[in-house]
Amino acid sequence: MTVTTDALRVGRTSGVHRVLSALPMTALALDLAIISISVFGAAQLRRTGFLLDEAATVSNLTWVGTLIGACWITLIAMRGGYVQDVFGAGVDEYKRVAEASASAAALLGIGCYLAHYPLSRGFFVLTLVVGTAALLIGRFMLRRAVHRARQQGHLRSRALLVGTTASTDDIARVLQRETWLGYEVMGALTPATEVDIETAAGVPVLGNVDEVTDLAPRLNADVVLLTGGGITSSAGMRRTMWALENQDIHVVVAPSMTDIARERLRIRPVGGLPLIHVSKPRTAAALSWAKRAFDVVGALSILALLLPLMVVTAVRVRLHDRGPALFKQQRVGRDGEIFDCLKFRTMVVDAEDRLRALHEQQQHTHGLFKMSDDPRITGPGRLLRRYSIDELPQLWNVVRGEMSLVGPRPPLPSEVATYDPVASRRLRVRPGMTGLWQVSGRSNLSWDEAIRLDVYYVDNWSMLQDVSILFKTVRAVVGSDGAY
Repeated sequence: MTVTTDALRVGRTSGVHRVLSALPMTALALDLAIISISVFGAAQLRRTGFLLDEAATVSNLTWVGTLIGACWITLIAMRGGYVQDVFGAGVDEYKRVAEASASAAALLGIGCYLAHYPLSRGFFVLTLVVGTAALLIGRFMLRRAVHRARQQGHLRSRALLVGTTASTDDIARVLQRETWLGYEVMGALTPATEVDIETAAGVPVLGNVDEVTDLAPRLNADVVLLTGGGITSSAGMRRTMWALENQDIHVVVAPSMTDIARERLRIRPVGGLPLIHVSKPRTAAALSWAKRAFDVVGALSILALLLPLMVVTAVRVRLHDRGPALFKQQRVGRDGEIFDCLKFRTMVVDAEDRLRALHEQQQHTHGLFKMSDDPRITGPGRLLRRYSIDELPQLWNVVRGEMSLVGPRPPLPSEVATYDPVASRRLRVRPGMTGLWQVSGRSNLSWDEAIRLDVYYVDNWSMLQDVSILFKTVRAVVGSDGAY
């Protein structure tokens, strides 16, 4: 029996839709299990005397727990915690679950107070606090499973881009880079004057923008992404949405903006016109006293914890070839200030003298020079670099205020001399021991991609992002992926 390509596509697409449409029910079942374990686990601990208080509610905890669980699930549902669009990306899913859990705790406390019901305080705290944390962890694990499946090529929606070649390329690069979003770019529809075999980013041009309502169903598209320069009038966009509403095809409007964090965007509909307000870059916040205090406390704590390792490392480097244990190199910091960046020496003593010859050999012209098999690296140096132990002395640079725990990597003066205005934005904050590009591939990333990530960090700084990068750094260092 022969199966046509179109039939395979239809089967694959319907299978993806079935799995994605099952996400809300999967989340509901997961939440029910977690809440049940939290409620009845707390009740059992109360019965065994683990939770000691004077509330006489041991015999009634079963039905009270059932009522709490039902109200809790209802509040999550009312808050939109099981809406399909909330799954997959962003913090909105976690926010809704957390807010519903806080509402459940407030209603339970107020209800018991008004009804003069002596609910066990230990039962209340254990159920709501542990239960809320477990719900958020459960949602996180569910999201990780979806992201992992998408990165392996499963659960992806076929996306048809509509717009100019320049705007579709911008969106396509983001979707191809962030595979966890789950979009598989199948092609683009461009204005008549731009029809070509494919765009500069390699996206095949499948037709004209005027054919979107005919081609999207025929191509079995799951999503139509309207980018800049495609459908130029609001009336045309409205007609397109009407034509696709019965085809089970989602319409997504992708504005010509990239690398802007969600926290800087606000959508405010005015007179039927959805206005997107973009707040200023958060560079000033990255220089705040809170970040500086976080850096100093964190650096001193790590120094105290890892001091024995640093002493052993210094002795090992010194004994290897009788050269200095530390290597000082001039780097460019905030606002172009020069400082001595400290590292454990991982190369031969005359490494700088050999650099020009390696540049010529590798045809290196700009950016940070990296070689996976650099002949200048010593035996101990390879181990130090693999696990980033060589960078621990930079903690002292952090204490002195020359660097931060998290930020763009400190560049060489020769690199800064080649910077364009975009790359120069990296210098608006203190350089960091780790940053976005280190946890996104380290040395495996291209120079342009590293600059893009650093500029994103500068413009969209947040303390939560710093903490996240530090945790991801530990995982990247342990895995030693892209380190050399």
